[in-house]
Amino acid sequence: MSKMTKKPPKAKIPRGLTDKDMVRDYVEEETIEAKFAKAEKAREKKQREAAEAAPPANLARAGFTPALTDELGRALTQLKMELALQGITSYTLKVKREGQNIVLMPKISKAQA
Repeated sequence: MSKMTKKPPKAKIPRGLTDKDMVRDYVEEETIEAKFAKAEKAREKKQREAAEAAPPANLARAGFTPALTDELGRALTQLKMELALQGITSYTLKVKREGQNIVLMPKISKAQA
């Protein structure tokens, strides 16, 4: 027989394999749909992380350090207690700037006066 008419050898299929053994070396190519789905999930995850991130600091509080905020909170609490001892419970705070000083003054509502 010539080389042209020779039949290729038949592939031997092993018998008695489990499903897991049959697909052991199979690697599925990623489809375009899977790529788009993966990109969509990544985008949604990025959006969730951005939404969960702390909002940027308010520009009005830009100069306030945590220590300064704590100190201001203590001073306001002390003022509130002093006003409560005088019987004043209904008031608002008025902010006033005098040169380089910033002054917080309680403005007593008319019902208390």
